[in-house]
Amino acid sequence: MSTTTPWSRLLAGTADFSTTLLEQAADQDWSLGAADSDWTCRATLDHLALGILGYAGLLIARPTDRYITLFGSLDPAAPVPDCLEGLRIATTMLASAVREATPDARAWHPWGHSDRTGFAAMGMVELLVHTHDIARALGLDGTLPDGLAGPALARLFPDAPPGHGPGETLLWSTGRTVLPDHPRKPAGRWRWHGELPRP
Repeated sequence: MSTTTPWSRLLAGTADFSTTLLEQAADQDWSLGAADSDWTCRATLDHLALGILGYAGLLIARPTDRYITLFGSLDPAAPVPDCLEGLRIATTMLASAVREATPDARAWHPWGHSDRTGFAAMGMVELLVHTHDIARALGLDGTLPDGLAGPALARLFPDAPPGHGPGETLLWSTGRTVLPDHPRKPAGRWRWHGELPRP
């Protein structure tokens, strides 16, 4: 699925989806284990903020062989609604870095040196699948919107099987579900392809 929507706007839409959904469970027990994860729901939220801020830093600093040295985290004493605000802030920073990066900008990632579209899609995948993990644990509907999952799936999982909804296929690609004739991928045995597609 190709997209004409700017990647920065897709990121903003994904953050809106994630935070709006998770706000519905802000008063629940976030010490519960997130689905398909060894982390609690709260730790998963921390991972999201750290990772998305890290993607922004990578795209800004553009290292060729390492992670950046700046790490950001959520206040461990903050209530969940304030943490969701932190997640929106981190995503806004990544969206800004994506918007400002030139098309030829490249940065290191262990799963392939990538450009601004790759880092935007990485942030979207993180938001979508971990929102799904938390939502399932807290009794919310974790169905992923196809309009957001589709562009990220096409950018990072070019070999994903066709013929299924993008949201469902993204969950399969990240080891979270089965598809007809496609068994579930083993935990920790999947990866995306951040490098640029060959012409």
